[in-house]
Amino acid sequence: MSTLQAEDLYKVFGRRPDEAVEKLRHGADREELRAGGTTAAVIDASFTVEPGQIFVVMGLSGSGKSTLLRMLNGLLEPTAGHVRFDGQDLTALSPRDLRAVRSKKISMVFQHFALFPHRSVLENAAYGLEVQGVPRKEREQRAVEALRLAGLAGWEKSWPDELSGGMQQRVGLARALATDADLLLMDESFSALDPLIRRDMQDQLLELQKTLKKTIVFITHDLNEAMRLGDRIAVMRDGRIVQIGSAEDILVTPANDYVASFIQDVDRSRVLTAGAIMAAPGKGYDPADAPATVTEDTPVIELFTPCSKDGVAVAVTDESGKLTGVVTRERLLAVLGEPMKPTAQTSMTKTPKDAVPTPRGEGDEPVKKVSTGA
Repeated sequence: MSTLQAEDLYKVFGRRPDEAVEKLRHGADREELRAGGTTAAVIDASFTVEPGQIFVVMGLSGSGKSTLLRMLNGLLEPTAGHVRFDGQDLTALSPRDLRAVRSKKISMVFQHFALFPHRSVLENAAYGLEVQGVPRKEREQRAVEALRLAGLAGWEKSWPDELSGGMQQRVGLARALATDADLLLMDESFSALDPLIRRDMQDQLLELQKTLKKTIVFITHDLNEAMRLGDRIAVMRDGRIVQIGSAEDILVTPANDYVASFIQDVDRSRVLTAGAIMAAPGKGYDPADAPATVTEDTPVIELFTPCSKDGVAVAVTDESGKLTGVVTRERLLAVLGEPMKPTAQTSMTKTPKDAVPTPRGEGDEPVKKVSTGA
């Protein structure tokens, strides 16, 4: 599988876009350009998505997230910057070569399903393979399997208007899976669904990801959805990426006041884990005296009872059972009871280059793992 890289991406609509990019690089802001009839939709976006990772881009309407997604597969040409996937610079490909990459290596799942009403569920699921020229028998076999994975076995001969919204979106997901593309782009794919169906689709995606391990870029305006799905999350505002990190990183160490205000109503107890909030054990700490021992991936909500007792901190271990940290009652209350504050006065006009994520325990982050010399 391949790594996806976005490097210094800009997308400007309007007059003299190249001049606008230079102005942005020299400190101009979005409003200055807008006054001159130019719209900067995406500004200096850089990030890396590793194989098998769900990378969520989250932001409010107008933040630039959908424009960014469409540059990743060439539906929109960047004004400046590069998109690299599977060893290729997609921004340098000819239209013909780009179409070939999109048909075989990149699939997209849309918000409003985009199904053909005159085609059956099976024919819709097989459409991407039909475009590739795959023989009918093979494409139908692959489409049947994709529909099974998406939870629609037995619905192959039905028509789109016979399905609920959630089922129609499953057809869209099956169509993307049938091509066996390495990269899946999902643009607000669950946003049009009712809350319960939306939750069910999130569960379905997470379950599929356990076995398929696709590289996924998922766009959403819903913070809770981002926290639930994303291995890593990029927060966008006014065309810029203002922070990139795991859900835990963003909750515990928001980059600036905007991110801090954005996350203030999130139920941290259901997102954070013991590993995210633990501290190094003090000298003489004996885990045998701990009221409980938990693993690093234990949700914070499960620490309430053991941490309610005075005295010894709860012990935290890795998968092998080795002690990696402790959680005290004071630490738990501090994390859950106080709004998180930005770790530094990070300007919202700067995009993190996201070359190498900073490991927990380095610098001034409050969440530290016990040093093992690694």
